Amino acid sequence: MVEYQNRYIILDKKFGYINWLGFFTLYKKEILRFLIVAIQTIISPLVTALLFLMVLSLAIGNERTSVLGFPFITFLAPGLIAMQIIQQAFSHTSSSIMIGKIQGNIVDILYAPLSPAEVTLAIILAGVTRSFIIAMFSIIVFSFITELHYYNFLYIFIYTFLGSFILGAIGFIVGLWAEKFDNMASATNFIIVPLSFLSGTFYSIKRLPEILQTISEWNPFFYIIDGFRYGFLGISDGSIKFGLLYLVILSCLFWYASYILFKKGYKIKS
Repeated sequence: MVEYQNRYIILDKKFGYINWLGFFTLYKKEILRFLIVAIQTIISPLVTALLFLMVLSLAIGNERTSVLGFPFITFLAPGLIAMQIIQQAFSHTSSSIMIGKIQGNIVDILYAPLSPAEVTLAIILAGVTRSFIIAMFSIIVFSFITELHYYNFLYIFIYTFLGSFILGAIGFIVGLWAEKFDNMASATNFIIVPLSFLSGTFYSIKRLPEILQTISEWNPFFYIIDGFRYGFLGISDGSIKFGLLYLVILSCLFWYASYILFKKGYKIKS
């Protein structure tokens, strides 16, 4: 009788202040989610960036004058990598939440012994990891195609992290808000893509009219790409110090917004 009772005792497991086991389990689950379809999540963004680089280099690369003292293709390459980094971080978190809501398996997260902070950080950091993998492969491949300069690896790391974290948090919020894939596509087409193209990826913002230049100086995408490019070339269109502070503040604000919305069960609890 004693043996029978001991065999079926349910232990009261103490997770502590932070459930590290649950946090890393969810993080690992999110990593595996995009690695299983690596052709779509890793290879496809790399091919897209390569196509942009090849088409623009063939079309106007030799005719375009230098930008900020560097050949146009050398200036362009870091911007293309940064653009893919931020877009894929957004794509990961938004699709994770959206698919979970549609398939109904988001309840696995809601009923898990995880706090809202642990859930949001695990999913967002998985998106950050996806961005770092894309950045690593892109840099390796681009180095065989064009000349990449490396001014400061620390800036490359910092701006990769901040950019992907901010877009991951925004993607989390959009995933909560969207009720169908059309809503998510609208956010991508009317917010993410325009901000990406108006961020100085393909040009120096100093060439823009004054009013558009002023608007671009408040575009967080501009500071992400400008700071990332600074890590390669050692030059920037804007203030690196202001951009760094601006992005740190935005990363905290967007994460806190995602945390509050998820904690309140925004559009996921009836």
